Amino acid sequence: MAEVSAAALYRQPQCKAMPGLDSQRRQIENGETGRERPLQVGESWFLVEQHWYKQWELHVQGRDQDSRTFPGYINNAEFFEDQVNWHLKKGLLEGEDYVLLPAAAWHHLVNWYGLEHGQPPIEHKVVELHSIWKVDVYPVELLLVKHSDMDTPHTAQFSHTDSVDLVLCTAQEQFLVSPQEETRLWIKNAEGFFERLCNTHITVLDAALKSGQLVIMETQNRDGTWTGAQPQVMNSASEEDQEFHGQPGICGLTNLGNTCFMNSALQCLSNVPQLTEYFLKNCYLEELNFCNPLGMKGEIAEAYADLVKQAWSGRHRSIVPNVFKTKVGHFASQFLGYQQHDSQELLSFLLDGLHEDLNRIKKKEYVELCDAAGRPDQEVAQEAWQNHKRRNDSVIVDTFHGLFKSTLVCPDCGNVSVTFDPFCYLSVPLPVSHKRVMEVFFVSMDPRRKPEQHRLVVPKKGKISDLCVALAKHTGVSPERMMVADVFSHRFYKIYQLEESLSSILDRDDIFIYEVSGRAAIGENSREDVVLPIYLRERTPAQDYNSSYYGLMLFGHPLLVSVPRDRLSWDALYHILLYRLSRYVTRPSSDDEDDGDEKDTEDKDNIPKPGHMAGSSSQDFGMEQAGPSSGVAGGHRAPVDSSPGPSHWPQRAWRKQLFTLQTVNSNGTSDRSTFNEDTHGVSFSSQPYIAIDWEPEMKKRYYDEVEAEGYVKHDCVGYVLKKAPVRLQECIELFTTVETLEKENPWYCPTCKKHQLATKKLDLWTLPETLIIHLKRFSYTKFSREKLDTLVEFPIRDLDFSEFVIKPQNESAPELYKYDLIAVSNHYGGLRDGHYTTFACNKDSGQWHYFDDNSVSPVTENQLESKAAYVLFYQRQDVARRLQPQPTLSEPPASPACSSAPSPESMDVN
Repeated sequence: MAEVSAAALYRQPQCKAMPGLDSQRRQIENGETGRERPLQVGESWFLVEQHWYKQWELHVQGRDQDSRTFPGYINNAEFFEDQVNWHLKKGLLEGEDYVLLPAAAWHHLVNWYGLEHGQPPIEHKVVELHSIWKVDVYPVELLLVKHSDMDTPHTAQFSHTDSVDLVLCTAQEQFLVSPQEETRLWIKNAEGFFERLCNTHITVLDAALKSGQLVIMETQNRDGTWTGAQPQVMNSASEEDQEFHGQPGICGLTNLGNTCFMNSALQCLSNVPQLTEYFLKNCYLEELNFCNPLGMKGEIAEAYADLVKQAWSGRHRSIVPNVFKTKVGHFASQFLGYQQHDSQELLSFLLDGLHEDLNRIKKKEYVELCDAAGRPDQEVAQEAWQNHKRRNDSVIVDTFHGLFKSTLVCPDCGNVSVTFDPFCYLSVPLPVSHKRVMEVFFVSMDPRRKPEQHRLVVPKKGKISDLCVALAKHTGVSPERMMVADVFSHRFYKIYQLEESLSSILDRDDIFIYEVSGRAAIGENSREDVVLPIYLRERTPAQDYNSSYYGLMLFGHPLLVSVPRDRLSWDALYHILLYRLSRYVTRPSSDDEDDGDEKDTEDKDNIPKPGHMAGSSSQDFGMEQAGPSSGVAGGHRAPVDSSPGPSHWPQRAWRKQLFTLQTVNSNGTSDRSTFNEDTHGVSFSSQPYIAIDWEPEMKKRYYDEVEAEGYVKHDCVGYVLKKAPVRLQECIELFTTVETLEKENPWYCPTCKKHQLATKKLDLWTLPETLIIHLKRFSYTKFSREKLDTLVEFPIRDLDFSEFVIKPQNESAPELYKYDLIAVSNHYGGLRDGHYTTFACNKDSGQWHYFDDNSVSPVTENQLESKAAYVLFYQRQDVARRLQPQPTLSEPPASPACSSAPSPESMDVN
C-alpha cells in the first residue's frame, strides 16, 4: 500500500463518525477550546477563509447534516498570492477576509471536513504589541546575507515572538555555516549604518526588526579577528600574519599613545588560566547580561573576549587594541583620550565591568546587611557570602572574590561591630620609613664660602627646627643662627618659622638655609640685629613706546643679611652688602674711581635729603616703571608674604656707586610707602625687603655671574640612603594591623549615636582562586605626593596564607592556602611619567615572558623581582593542579608552578 502524504492526510477528514451539528457548534464557538477563549501570548491560532466559515455556520444552524449547505473541504486559496511559495496576500482583514480559530478548534474542523489539497495551514502566534495581545498575522520578512556576499539576499519569515537566535540559526543553515563556528549578526538601520545584534535571546519584536530589513551574518576568522559588516572597511590580515604561527598567548599589544597601563593590565588578566579558558571556550556567550543597569550591555565582555581570542590564536605577533580602548573610554570617561593612567585603576574597572556584563543574576534583589550581633563568625560569614551571591554571581566572582572580616571598636563605649565584606583584590600598604631625605643649600655669613649643597635625613613629620638641627651636624653652625626660605624665581616664596611642619615643603622646592647673626630676627624690634631680605635686580629697557622708560628684572639668588640695628643707615648698608657680595662683585680700582669723579660731582646735587619722598620724582631718582616688561612679576606662583614693605628708603649716591638700593615688597616690585630716617638711622614698622639695583654696564663690569652661581657639594650629597627590602608577608601583616580611622572617615556608633574615630581591623576569612595583590606604591598627602621605590621580595612559589586566614582551616588540604605567582604588572618611573610592563607565565608552556607593549621576550624567574613590581597575580595551587592537563605515562609530571627554563634570548629588565 502506498504511503499517504501529509497533505493528503490534512485534506481528508479524519473522523468517520462526525459529531452532531449542535456538538460541533459548541466545540468550535463556545467551549474552552473555541473562538471565545481569550488569547494567550505564544499560543498558535489559525486563519480560516470567511466565506467557508459562514457556510459552516449555516450548515450547523440548519441542523441537517445532509443538506446542501454542507461546506466541504476548508479552502483558503483566496489568501495566497501564488500556490508555489504560498505567500499571504497583503491587506487581509479579520472579520472580512478571515476568521481566527485556536489550535484545538482548527484541528476539529480539519478532522471533520479536511483541508483542500496542497494547501498549508496558516498558523500564527499570539504576541504582545504595545501591551495588547493579538495574533501576529503578518510575519517579519528579513533579508539575510553573508558578509562576504552581500549582493545575494535570502528572504526568511519570522514571527514577532521568534528569538534573534532563531534568525541566526536560520542564517547558519542557509549559508551552510557550522553552529560551532563563531558568528554574529549585524543589521542595517534606516540611516544606512550597521549595528550589532548583541543579545540573541530577545525576540524579533524587542530587537525592533522590520520587514525588508537587511541582516548580515559575520563569521570570525581563524586568528580570532572579525572582518566587519561593511565590505568597504574589511581589513584582511597581512600575508605575513596569515602565515605566522606562534605560541598562543605570546602576543604583544600596540601602544596607542600612553596606553601601556592598559596593555599591562590586559596581559596580566589574559594570563589567568581559568578566565582565559572561559572566553576561549565561549562559555561567556550564555552568560552575557544585556539588561543589567550596572553593566555595559555586554560590550566590555565581548570586546575583551575578542581580544583574548586574537591573542591566544597563535596567529599574531602583536595586535592593536583600539576597539577595546574605544569601548573602555565610552563607558569610563576617565579613560578617554590618551593620558597616562594607573594599571590598577583600569584593572579595577575592567574586573567590575566584566562581572556586571557576565552577572548571572538578571534581577538583583534587595539584601539588607546585618551586623554579627554576637553570633558566631562562621554563621555571619556564610550569611554574608550567600547575600553577596544573591546579587553577584559571575565568573569574576568565582575567580577573584574573597571575604574580609572587618572589626570596628568604639573608643568610648567599647561597642564592637563585626561585618564580613567581599573583596576583589588586596591593596596592601608598604612599610613607610619615618625618615625623609631633603636637599638644601647652606649660605654662610662668610662671603668667601660658596653655598653648600647638603642632603639631610630628617623626620617625615618633623618641623623646620629639625631641618636646622640636622644641618648643624654638618656645618657646626648653631640652629639658632639659621633661617630657612623657599626660593622661587629669584625671590623668596616663603620664609619659614621654626615651628612650621616640614610636610609643607615639597621635594621639588629649592630650599636655602641662611646663616644669620645670633642676635638677629626678622621683624623683631627687641633684637639688636635685623635680618633684611635682599633681592638683585638689573635695569633693562622696557618694551614700551617711550624708550626713556626702564624696567627692572630680578636675577641671581636672594640673600638674608643680618644688619646691626645701630648701623641701619644707607651708607652702612651699602658697605655691608658690598662685603657680602665680595666673592663675586669686584671693587672699583683707583682708575675707575677717577673716571667717575666728574659724573659723581654732577650727581651730588640729586642726592635726596632725609625725609624726602623717594617716589616723588621718578625722573630725579631713576625709579623703575614696574610693569609686564620689568620681569619682577614673572613666575607661576606669587610669594606667600605679600604684605606691603616699610618706609620707602631713598637711594644714596657714593663717589663710585656700583649699585643703588631700593625698598621693595616681597614680590620684588617697588614699595610706595613713606620712610623715616633720623640721626639714629632708619626705622621701619613692618618687614623690609631691599633690592640691589644694577645698571647693565656696571653689572657686566663688576658682577661675576659664573662665580655667583657657583656652589659646592658637601660629602653628604654622595651618600645614598639605602632602603632595606621588605617581604610581601610584611605588607600583608601591615594590612591586617589595627588602625584608627581618620577624621575624614569616622564611623557612626549605634550605641553612642554619634560618629567616632573607631579602631578598625581587617582579617582574611576566605581567599579566591586567583589572588590579586596591589602594592600601594603611590602615596598622596595634603602637601606631598611620592612613589615608594621600596624593593618588595615576593615568592614565586608557595606563598603561604595559612597564618593570615582566620577561618578554621582544613589541615588535610594545605594547598588551599598556598599560591604560585602567574603575572606581575610593573611600573617604571615616577609620579608624572612612567611606563608599565608585564611579566606573565604562559598557561600552556609554563614559560615566563616579558611584555613591553608590542614587544615580547622570554625571561627567567630571577628577573621577576624588582622595585617596579606593582600588581601581583597569584594562582591557588589546588586550582593550578585542577587546570593542568594530565600527563601521559611517557611524560614526567610537571610542576604546578610555572617553569623558569633560562633562555639565551632573555632580556634583563632590572
